[in-house]
Amino acid sequence: MMMRMGEMGPQLGSVIASVMFVCAIFRQYLPPQLRHYVDKYSHKLVKLFYPYIQITFDEYTNEFRKRSEVYSAIQSYLSTKSSTIVRRLKAHDVKDSKSLVLAMDDNEEVADEFQGIKVWWVLVKRELRQTSFSVYPQSDEKKHYKLTFHRRHRDVVTGAYLAHVIKEGKAITVGNRQRKLYVNNPSRNWYTYRGSTWSHVVFEHPATFETLALHPKMKEEIVNDLIKFRKGKEYYAKIGKAWKRGYLLYGPPGTGKSTMIAAMSNLMDYDVYDLELTTVKDNTELRKLLIDTPSKSIIVIEDIDCSLDLTGQRKKKKEKDEEDNEEKDPVKKKMEKEESQPSKVTLSGLLNFIDGIWSACGGERLIVFTTNYVDKLDPALIRRGRMDMHIELSYCCYEAFKVLAKNYLDLESHELFETIERLLGETNMIPADVAENLMPNSVTEDADSCLKKFIEALESAKEEARKKAEEEEASKKAEEEAKLKAEKEEREKQEPAKDEVKCNGTSAKEEDAK
Repeated sequence: MMMRMGEMGPQLGSVIASVMFVCAIFRQYLPPQLRHYVDKYSHKLVKLFYPYIQITFDEYTNEFRKRSEVYSAIQSYLSTKSSTIVRRLKAHDVKDSKSLVLAMDDNEEVADEFQGIKVWWVLVKRELRQTSFSVYPQSDEKKHYKLTFHRRHRDVVTGAYLAHVIKEGKAITVGNRQRKLYVNNPSRNWYTYRGSTWSHVVFEHPATFETLALHPKMKEEIVNDLIKFRKGKEYYAKIGKAWKRGYLLYGPPGTGKSTMIAAMSNLMDYDVYDLELTTVKDNTELRKLLIDTPSKSIIVIEDIDCSLDLTGQRKKKKEKDEEDNEEKDPVKKKMEKEESQPSKVTLSGLLNFIDGIWSACGGERLIVFTTNYVDKLDPALIRRGRMDMHIELSYCCYEAFKVLAKNYLDLESHELFETIERLLGETNMIPADVAENLMPNSVTEDADSCLKKFIEALESAKEEARKKAEEEEASKKAEEEAKLKAEKEEREKQEPAKDEVKCNGTSAKEEDAK
């Protein structure tokens, strides 16, 4: 009897497949009004005899513009299962391109087991037919994972098993992922198939806080603040604030603002989102970019003092001849017109971006502004609560020099350090120039020659600063003298001459003669 039941399984499956095939043929030739009834009763027939349930997980959601996080988690989870079972695999490089992750290829199947329950996964790729013309190119394929399991295990699979898959998949993704540097795309590219608001490259900057040319106390303060933020999910929920923090980095060019951002990324293991405001058309687009920024990210706006006045930064294009306009392709002409329109991003929109109600959509995000001229910024933009920590990155001090000497020359002490300490206290030099002077120019150049070269550069900078100060003082003195001379001449013009003052129609000299 058991053998007969075993033999009936394949036969039953074959019968159901035949019925479905016949229904599909009929659907092609039936009028639309009858197709609904055919679909309805054919599915009922399948449910009667077919004991398995199927769940699909699409690769892209939200009108094909955003990759599903659940799909990505499933892909990572199955990569550990399929590498030893599936014959056709795909390889992806991770972790500085030093290792590979193998994933199942299209239309491959892999079995999995959970609490004694067996399930099957298939990666399905379906070709799409474009029925309408589109200005923007679209993909010709669509992918999804299909999960099949027996209906008696429905509660376990849809509950504990899928939660297990997503949790393990995300953990594998975190272990394999590389940090990325993102930049926002022009909005005209957002609404294509697989179009996205951000594009990325792998971010492999080697900067760390250990190699950063800063005073040790400042380093410690910044690192402690960052670590406290990363562990502060419950604290931020307790005090009723969005889980975000703002950092304002300001100082002269070459003082390490961009390097500081890279060190933050490496310490926190966060991706960096470099927001270019000049490509954002209005406040709505700015809000969309914020929404599409995930947690564990650093949103960066560099040179914020230059980015705010977008309209003032744009040059008006010269009008072209009507003949040239007529010869242009209409699509290209429309795109150029959209690009030439000035941005309508406002200060109010930017404030709402960093501290408004929309900033609470998502958590664990750092917002970093950099500027060379902090005095130019609107006080409302950098007040506490928006930019919580103000970090001044100024000229190189002696403690910062010792870090650079350790990095470049592997020196912790030297007889020339005392001279360098004195000179650094007497002149200003940015860390970038210090590093350039400490870097050996050839394989034969040793630490002593590099330090002597650096001392010469410091003395030269000191002399230039002295001459510049003298020139400024002389110029200031000349301006004051010129000002005093002009004031004196003005007073002399205003004083009435005695021989020009008339009394009753006669001059003072005529009165004396009488």
